[in-house]
Amino acid sequence: MSTGQRSMPPGGWDRIVLNGITAIGHHGVFEHEKRNGQPFVVDVVLHVDNRAAEASDDVTYTAHYGVLAERVTDVIASGPYNLIEKLAGELAAMVLAEFEVAAVDITVHKPQAPIEVPFGDVSVQIHRERA
Repeated sequence: MSTGQRSMPPGGWDRIVLNGITAIGHHGVFEHEKRNGQPFVVDVVLHVDNRAAEASDDVTYTAHYGVLAERVTDVIASGPYNLIEKLAGELAAMVLAEFEVAAVDITVHKPQAPIEVPFGDVSVQIHRERA
């Protein structure tokens, strides 16, 4: 997929959104997190210009979200990393290296984080753009 000259299209960037990509990772500050692993849930927002895909109705003119989902699970399973901030950065770097996008938003959720009080979720959100 191409974002052309990488200037923002009229009306702003389109977005492709994948929510809830889940895989087991071995990330965390504590040794038992690295040893045992736990689920990590990732949301990805791609900032793209979808006009060529819209006009052609051809998947080669857009980011293939099936391939993206597989690559996200590969990165979750890599590492280990101490921090989900590091995992989020690795995911963003992969997206920018492998997909033709103007920018990416990554949210990494760690629903089983070792927190001693009841909680619903903990997550880190980052936004990265092409240089």
